[in-house]
Amino acid sequence: MTEDELLERITVDPAIFGGKPIIRGMRMAVEHVVGMLAAGDTPERLLREYPFLEPADIQACLAYAHRSLSGEQVQERIARAKAP
Repeated sequence: MTEDELLERITVDPAIFGGKPIIRGMRMAVEHVVGMLAAGDTPERLLREYPFLEPADIQACLAYAHRSLSGEQVQERIARAKAP
């Protein structure tokens, strides 16, 4: 799966968490997943604790974080791509 394909798993919905990036339209924020990984949780633990998550979701969160830190306006690009 390419990085662009991974980022398609990240959505922005103003009705969920005030428009923060979330995974596949669910109430799971990208920042939450990245924060748990930063705190030392493993991807395996996240997948056990959140059975609705898929390995590609975790990878998508990391890709989103990478692009954001690189200065790319990822959230705005995602919002534009999802607009009708």
